[in-house]
Amino acid sequence: MNPLCSRCHKVVYPVEKLNCLDKYWHKACFSCEVCKMTLNMKNYKGFEKRPYCNAHYPKTNFTAVVDTPENLRLKQQTEIQSQVRYKEDFEKNKGKGFSVVTDTPEMKRIKKTQDQVSNIKYHEEFEKRKMGGEFIYLCSRPLFVLSAAYQSSAATQNYHYDPTPEPVRQAAAAPPPSAGKRYRAVYDYSAADDDEVSFMDGDVIVDVQQIDEGWMYGRVERTGQQGMLPANYVEAI
Repeated sequence: MNPLCSRCHKVVYPVEKLNCLDKYWHKACFSCEVCKMTLNMKNYKGFEKRPYCNAHYPKTNFTAVVDTPENLRLKQQTEIQSQVRYKEDFEKNKGKGFSVVTDTPEMKRIKKTQDQVSNIKYHEEFEKRKMGGEFIYLCSRPLFVLSAAYQSSAATQNYHYDPTPEPVRQAAAAPPPSAGKRYRAVYDYSAADDDEVSFMDGDVIVDVQQIDEGWMYGRVERTGQQGMLPANYVEAI
């Protein structure tokens, strides 16, 4: 049995039947509820199982929730639960993250001690490098000295040893140190440590050696004292 059209309530035959919105329609009866414009399956919009065009589709209005005593109580209870959960998470994660360290007197003392230890280690490394360089230079000098013990051993084992002693060659004299670079002081400086040197504005610093970007090693020509000096207090001549 053929169904009835939802619009005209007449029999809908299979050739002109349209099944939409859980109802059956004639193709000509499937139109907008307001403007009666004929619709199809691509341009219709359904609302409460009724077809509408895009222009007359009913707009859904949101219902405003009244602040009744019950709603206010629920809102307050939700906020309390949120605060309780926040405190629980805070206590659970306490101590796992990074915290800001205030500059207390104890922290300042520890920081100052660390700076002093770092400065001492820096000067120790500098002295080690300085002494190590001199030791390597002395060890690298060729010494052509034939020991008496070796001569005696060679004579007893018949190694065709010539009893005439060979002249002992003296070690070559160390080459004089280079004059190095010359700098002029542009500020007065007072030594802060024993391995530093004091100078005045205008003093000439000779035999200067660059240690790093901030420090040099040299000798004050006026006083004859030598030691470390800050690089930003002098200028090249």
